[in-house]
Amino acid sequence: METSVTEDEEKRYAELQQLALKAARVGDTSLLASMIDAGLPVNLTDEKGNTLLMLASYHGHLDAVRVLLEFKADPEIRNDNGQSPIAGAAFKGDLPMVQLLVENGANVEGASADGRTALMMAAMFNRTEIVDYLLSKGANPHVQDARGVTPLAAAQTMGAVDTAEQLSKLNG
Repeated sequence: METSVTEDEEKRYAELQQLALKAARVGDTSLLASMIDAGLPVNLTDEKGNTLLMLASYHGHLDAVRVLLEFKADPEIRNDNGQSPIAGAAFKGDLPMVQLLVENGANVEGASADGRTALMMAAMFNRTEIVDYLLSKGANPHVQDARGVTPLAAAQTMGAVDTAEQLSKLNG
């Protein structure tokens, strides 16, 4: 017996997906947990390839990210621009989020499509504490992106004085 999905069912599922994506953006932990527990895919993506984890981490919702990670959300899934949750958290300057992601499997060397790592993002935006943390977790300060730019060069180009000084000490 073949089952088919009605238009109403498709519409309702699309509405549930949008509700879950909104819950991730606003950090509605209990709604996310109940929806995933009921069978919604934990690695659900929006039209730009952002997972629930990407949305929750980018918007700084630690508790929501914890719940998603408990449900085995993949911290390595990139969005359509090749960006990872850890790079987004580094860009935002959210050290607790970077730590949570690393503690739950995010690769400190994981690069975006253009070769930029979380360390590069932290360096570019003068996030000294995140640079220290990522280095302590094994991030390579000499890694190069697709254009051959290192974290130090990225910091210097962006005028990120503190991280440029911090990284130049590793080269001296």
